[in-house]
Amino acid sequence: MWRAACRLASVAGAVGAGGDGAAARILPSAVCQARRSRCLRPTDFPSPFPLVGLRGSAVWPGSGERIFLRKISIATMPEINTDDLDKQQVQLLAEMCIVIDENDNRIGADTKKNCHLNENIEKGLLHRAFSVFLFNSENKLLLQQRSDAKITFPDCFTNTCCSHPLSTPLELEENNAIGVRRAAQRRLQAELGIPLEQVTPEEIFYLTRIHYKARSNGIWGEHEIDYILFVQKNVTLNPDPNEIKSYCYVTQKELKELLEKASRNEIKITPWFKLIAETFLFKWWDNLNHLKKFVDHAKIHRM
Repeated sequence: MWRAACRLASVAGAVGAGGDGAAARILPSAVCQARRSRCLRPTDFPSPFPLVGLRGSAVWPGSGERIFLRKISIATMPEINTDDLDKQQVQLLAEMCIVIDENDNRIGADTKKNCHLNENIEKGLLHRAFSVFLFNSENKLLLQQRSDAKITFPDCFTNTCCSHPLSTPLELEENNAIGVRRAAQRRLQAELGIPLEQVTPEEIFYLTRIHYKARSNGIWGEHEIDYILFVQKNVTLNPDPNEIKSYCYVTQKELKELLEKASRNEIKITPWFKLIAETFLFKWWDNLNHLKKFVDHAKIHRM
């Protein structure tokens, strides 16, 4: 049984401040969905904080550098009380995600908080993400159960690692999804404690992309173009209990049992993992040594 393979991640007695990236100081609404775009200068915004240009670098008011962003309307961004949420997870809400259009063209950046509010998602706010599927030498897939502290989809079983590239120079690079693969390496370390040298970006295989939208609750949700990344390697694990409640390696049979339990509401799984498992995962899993024939970087699968 898959349950027998699970190991509970030890719960820390106290969680310190921190995260997988420094919170960027930024105007509270870098991007607003609007039909028209215009050229903006940093001096258009009377703020002591830098803007983030489309190349990911800080642009200070008065610098004279021009940036291109969607038309901004700061007043439309909702105010959400986060007092009852986990403090470490709230800190991560300040990270800057990559805002894109429906064809995965980068149009700006906005906070993780704004990107995951249903009110903004319903207006079309869309960001770039990734999902990692890591297999060991026995062809078993590493799953995680998200911690109860997570703001979206807590306590849900999901694939190895799911997160977002940030609007930083290294993770904005798009050639063969190298920026996304660098982000995946960073988050594998942050969530699962996998040493950086054990999984390099070059060892992460980019298959394709999916586009999906899902609500976690009345306030928070997801709207992503998700890069599907595969890795096959034996790794050392040291999960962060603020990120991961439990983890386990499963066979195909054990995963199917888990999916059946989810269909009976005995456990919860994330919506993106459910979509991928029901459509593509098992045929990819059957061909771990022949994945190149499934590569499709041109198409975005609308789920």
